Amino acid sequence: MFEEEARGTTSMSSITQNWRASLNHYLTPVVLFILDFLACYGAVYLSVAIMEPILGKTLHVGRAWYTIIPCIYILYMVPLRLYRTRRIFRKCAGRIFKASFYTIVAVIVLDYIVHSESGMISRGFLLCDWILSYTLVCLERFVARAILRRIGIWQSTAIIIGAGKTAEKFVKAFSMNYNIVGFVEDDATRPLLKKYPCLGRFEDAEQILQAHPVQEVILAMPGLSKKEQVKIFYRVQPFVRNVSVIPNIFGVPIGNVDIESSIDDRLLVLKTSNNIKSHGNQMLKRAFDLIVGSAIAICILPILAVLAIMIRLDSNGPAFYNAARIGKGGKTFKCYKFRSMYQNADRILLDFLGKHPEAEQEWKEFQKLRGDDPRVTKVGKFIRKYSLDELPQIFNVIKGEMSLVGPRPYLPREKEKIGNYLPVICMITPGITGLWQVSGRNDISFNGRLQLDSWYVRNWSLWQDIVLLFKTIGVVCGKKGAY
Repeated sequence: MFEEEARGTTSMSSITQNWRASLNHYLTPVVLFILDFLACYGAVYLSVAIMEPILGKTLHVGRAWYTIIPCIYILYMVPLRLYRTRRIFRKCAGRIFKASFYTIVAVIVLDYIVHSESGMISRGFLLCDWILSYTLVCLERFVARAILRRIGIWQSTAIIIGAGKTAEKFVKAFSMNYNIVGFVEDDATRPLLKKYPCLGRFEDAEQILQAHPVQEVILAMPGLSKKEQVKIFYRVQPFVRNVSVIPNIFGVPIGNVDIESSIDDRLLVLKTSNNIKSHGNQMLKRAFDLIVGSAIAICILPILAVLAIMIRLDSNGPAFYNAARIGKGGKTFKCYKFRSMYQNADRILLDFLGKHPEAEQEWKEFQKLRGDDPRVTKVGKFIRKYSLDELPQIFNVIKGEMSLVGPRPYLPREKEKIGNYLPVICMITPGITGLWQVSGRNDISFNGRLQLDSWYVRNWSLWQDIVLLFKTIGVVCGKKGAY
């Protein structure tokens, strides 16, 4: 009797899952399509309403453009796989940014070819529409995902085979897009199995998938031999729509991966590109630094003046501390910073380390004193807490010696400790902020910073720079890792 009741419960659960899976597969793209169109349509109306008072004239935007612009937008979003594939929101926003940029370029070209007697569309309107359409589509997508996820439609049902470290990383990064039914794992002591059910062992994979119908299986067992991985892949594929494989290529650049295959030889090739070696990308990064950096410099000039006066009044010495740093190609340059320490800081440090052996060990590991640093002035503690001491580096950015985002600007005396990471890090100009800054700042060991900086360079993209800039604001305001 109890077995029949359990089977009935399982059957009802399977029906519910299949119903939600069908809605996810067929209804979600339609909902997103309609919402994207309405967001783009609304952006055109808002752009006209905003720009007409600013420009002081009536904008001649033909009624046809109200429909054409959203249609072009969606035509670019389809090949970018923004309707079927479920991605983390940061990746989704990056692809929407591409679609919005391509749309504006296409509209400019199309308007140049077919513009009416009333003249071409205002460039101010197009700029406003670009910003508004991107913002509204991202906002609409964020809200839609949250609602669809709440009613159980957005997420794909999945079973993960393997519950080790790789599976932990997958769950941390992608769990929002999956309803994880459970894990298939031989080792019942895995930490993940305290949070999710263990459905059985590897040898029972087929029976588990028959008992728990899902849309997708994720193979998170990169430690298995190639033969074993292929075997389990063939075993589970007949029972699900998709099988995802996490390969054992940790550390390989993944920022721009293309896939090539040969059916005749059953060969799969993953091709990665070194984006930052492209002259076009280098010019793009430099243009971004110049435009955004110049705008920031103009805005913060009053703040720089006030901070300089505060530093001079607080302690003897100049307001600025210009230290040598390692730049692109290994060349040194003068890095501009506000002085946050007393002038005899080196002597103070030696005396302090001599009296505090535990601090000496900390200095060796982090190259920082994360507690009360006797070298730092009163104003210095304040400006360091909010990273205000680094604001003058904006002028290094304008000069081309630094970038808004990049590796940490290392000291020349740290070359030996940087070791084999040096050639990679020196491929690009150092940054005011970077991956290390948003990943823990001074809470990360020196070697950990090197690994993060190396990863950033190998996986560079302009969108990644934009994301890191916005993340930096949150990190600085939260004072995380600031000493």
